Amino acid sequence: MANQNQEDKLKEAAGFAAGGGALGAGLAGIVGNMGLAGAFGGIAIGAAPVIGAGVVAGLAAYGIKKVID
Repeated sequence: MANQNQEDKLKEAAGFAAGGGALGAGLAGIVGNMGLAGAFGGIAIGAAPVIGAGVVAGLAAYGIKKVID
């Protein structure tokens, strides 16, 4: 029974991560090419870092949900 509970938690966390990644991919698709500019010059930011940030944000939302529960 305990293993089933752990599997459910893992599936829920994976769902939050996948949802965050999908939102990050959508944001990257809407915004398009992005970049950072500063005294150092400029750097292009592709879709991968935005998707990664979405995954992290999704897992953070899962953590907040677990704290509230």
